[in-house]
Parts: sequence; structure tokens; C-alpha cells
Amino acid sequence: MTPEQQIRAFITSNFFVADGDLDGGTSLIGSGIIDSTGVLEIILFLEETFGMTVPGDEAIPANLDTVNNLVRYVGTAAERGVSA
Repeated sequence: MTPEQQIRAFITSNFFVADGDLDGGTSLIGSGIIDSTGVLEIILFLEETFGMTVPGDEAIPANLDTVNNLVRYVGTAAERGVSA
């Protein structure tokens, strides 16, 4: 599975949204798909699935609020060598 497929599978399995309803640019927080606890769940998922660490200063909507942002963030973290 690609990182995007893994992220989509996690979101649709753990939150109340169908994959067909999840556009890559949809705000997960703004649309009510996740709340602050959901953000923490996504961070834990990223760390466990991709072997990366999400520092507090990077736990921001620009990195975590849409599927597109999450995919980009995972990709750039891999390029920077950010790991657990």
C-alpha cells in the first residue's frame, strides 16, 4: 500500500467517514471528522506506521489537517530522515 492508501485506510477505519466521502483536500478538523483526540490518534498512527517522530512544533494543520497534507508530511519526513 502507498502512504496515501495507508492513511486513507486508517482514517476510514477509525473515524466516521467513508473513503468515497474523503477528498484529499477536505479539512479533517473543520469538517468534524476528527477532533483534538483524533489528531493525537493520527500522530500515533504516523509514528507507528511510518517509523517517524512527530515533534510538537510540527503537529499543526499544515501537516495534519487533510489527507494531502498528511501524505506530503510523511514524504518530507522520510526525505529529512526523521525517524523514531
